[in-house]
Amino acid sequence: MADQRKFGKRGGMIYAPVDLAKVPDHPTEAKEPVYNGTIIRIVKAILRAQGVRITVFGAENIPTTGGAMLAINHTGYYDFIFGGIPAHLRGRRLVRFMAKKEIFDTPVAGSLMRAMKHVSVDRSSGASSREEAEAHLRDGQLVGIFPEATISRSFELKEFKNGAVRIAAEAGTPLIPMAIWGSQRIWTKDHPKRLGRTNTPVFIRVGEPVDPGGDPEEAIQRLKDAMQVLLDRVRDDYQRAYGPFPAGEYWIPAAMGGTAPTLADAAEIDSRARAAKAAKREKKAAAKLDRRADAALGNARTFIDSMKEKFRR
Repeated sequence: MADQRKFGKRGGMIYAPVDLAKVPDHPTEAKEPVYNGTIIRIVKAILRAQGVRITVFGAENIPTTGGAMLAINHTGYYDFIFGGIPAHLRGRRLVRFMAKKEIFDTPVAGSLMRAMKHVSVDRSSGASSREEAEAHLRDGQLVGIFPEATISRSFELKEFKNGAVRIAAEAGTPLIPMAIWGSQRIWTKDHPKRLGRTNTPVFIRVGEPVDPGGDPEEAIQRLKDAMQVLLDRVRDDYQRAYGPFPAGEYWIPAAMGGTAPTLADAAEIDSRARAAKAAKREKKAAAKLDRRADAALGNARTFIDSMKEKFRR
């Protein structure tokens, strides 16, 4: 492993530097019954059953108290789990993730998301989502965001949205970059899930805060540059610890000898996927209108028939 510090187990499957200070539990977050008391326990049991080995670098950059925005790269569906682990090492702190509104609209998952105080993101009305995230930060909580918005099919950093820097700057809280590597080997877009006991290693590296102030575009570039440095380093650590890997692996970027699509190809795939989803939504909406029209027509015919019958009498 490239990092020269000694690593030891924290919580059975999590490895962190042995010199990472153990801190007291957060006075309120550690006691939340749904998030810390139930969900995290279930998630830990699942990860143990899957044999996932998680190594965390830089957890000391997560504050033990107070608000902070965590900006995380996005390569797999488990990133919502892995993105919260460094905070958990810092007094069992919790991360309120910004997630798409559709998840909150489902009966069971939606109730759990609200109970865990995650932030619903409605892309047609982003202001309310930003205000809710800022309120969490001002209240001294941690908020997690994926600046790429969606999973990167190339496993490289996509273009960033500017929400991370705008929210952190407005709330006056630190903006902390984070890079995860290995999550895409468990469950990602366009590939089968590997949810059995795969013993997959996952590396997480947390960086020092990035200045979110000034021009938003310049701030976003600072954030992206910082996350690229973290990503390059965590990939190198991963390769040293578990490589070399066979040529042509689907979870390795094309520039590193894998068969993942390039950034340009991935952007084209994303574009086609968005178009297909939009067409599906339009078709569904049209079918709904047709059903309403048929029902209205049926009601009108029933009314006319009843009136005819009345006049016959």
